[in-house]
Amino acid sequence: MRYDFREKIYNDPNCLRYLRENSSWYKKLNRGVSVEEMIQEMKERYGLRFRDKVDKVSTGIDLINAFMNVTKD
Repeated sequence: MRYDFREKIYNDPNCLRYLRENSSWYKKLNRGVSVEEMIQEMKERYGLRFRDKVDKVSTGIDLINAFMNVTKD
């Protein structure tokens, strides 16, 4: 595996955990697949994309709104 790939992976605990859980990525990275592809897949799996974060906030706001409506009646 290229040194810059290893450095990027070992500096991010989420990437390292994902790589250990999905060992097939070792082979892919050694064969020339970009580490960015692995990072994108990791973000999708762990819900770390911006869209996922907005959805979590939106869900939290909806939950608070529902509780307020229940207590209002």
